[in-house]
Amino acid sequence: MSLLSSAGRGLAVLCLALSGCAATPDTAPVFWTGFQDHPHGYLSADAAPNAARFLPPPPAAGSLREQADIETYRATRALEGSARWAMAQADNEIETPSAPRVFAPALGVTFDPERVPTLTRLLGRMLGDLETIQTPVKKGVRRPRPFVAEPAATCIAPQPWLTASGSYPSGHAALGWAWALVLSEMAPDKADEILARGLAYGDSRVICGVHYPSDVEAGRIVGAALVASLKADPDFQADFIQAQRELQTLRAARP
Repeated sequence: MSLLSSAGRGLAVLCLALSGCAATPDTAPVFWTGFQDHPHGYLSADAAPNAARFLPPPPAAGSLREQADIETYRATRALEGSARWAMAQADNEIETPSAPRVFAPALGVTFDPERVPTLTRLLGRMLGDLETIQTPVKKGVRRPRPFVAEPAATCIAPQPWLTASGSYPSGHAALGWAWALVLSEMAPDKADEILARGLAYGDSRVICGVHYPSDVEAGRIVGAALVASLKADPDFQADFIQAQRELQTLRAARP
């Protein structure tokens, strides 16, 4: 495969991120590299749900639910060094195009963004939509993360921005569940495996020590609201059809 020129790479990234065009036959698709050039979501701020308006508040201080959250946080510290702890470390990845590879075993294929460019872009744009939906509640509810309220081992080294950000709701749980809902519709014969992996992706945040169980549950509500809204968006629906075809072709070609 020949290397693209700098100008060609820039054009390809712009093309994939903004207009969704496919790569030409003699070039491989080029994707974004981080949040700086990440594609925007499908939903406008006016069309997107506002999580601050439909999510219940986090558990009240001293409530039985908060106590259960804290007890779970303490109990899962015992998983440090286990295989599930290592899985939680890997599930910390949320940036696309690489993050959706966690669903590859459930789908029974190797997730290769170059072979499913429309699917890759669709899943990436969903991250942009998630930010639109959850930002109001993230800013309005300043629930300290578990490791901030009670310092203990976490599966990742918390960066300053993570320490300063609110715990409620879990964005990872929201996106993992939203991805699972979309992928299970694209591959209904693998729905059980996909949905189970989507749940595990959110549970990893509890095991990691960066969210409470109630944060994860609220995140899944946000993820479901995101998918419900996208189903009414014509651009998403058009991309969904093409992405499903790509996935079907990829799965048909597996050994």
